[in-house]
Amino acid sequence: MVVASAVNHDNVGVAGRSWGAAIRVEAMTIQTRSAVDPRRDHEHKRTAVGYISEAWAEARHDGIDGDCLAQTCLFAALAELVSTYGEDATARFAEGLAARIRNGEFSLDVAKQ
Repeated sequence: MVVASAVNHDNVGVAGRSWGAAIRVEAMTIQTRSAVDPRRDHEHKRTAVGYISEAWAEARHDGIDGDCLAQTCLFAALAELVSTYGEDATARFAEGLAARIRNGEFSLDVAKQ
């Protein structure tokens, strides 16, 4: 299987019930070179963010700490990528995360006053 990195520049806004801010999702995905319908992919990502937002809000309501949730979600996401694409492809994906974090791609949009 040939694995390539692709960047999806679609912004998907979802209001998390307990987060009080809009979440901007600009996801970089690892995918095979097979044809992917961008509309279907976008809709799947929008739906997935909805599921994660609801689960996150429910966990916060039950008293689970946000840091604990974040670390657990990162572990689960990376484990899924390793399971699907292997360690090397996932490591290449993760190498680019530091620069993206520093560039603000994962920062919540905060209203400036």
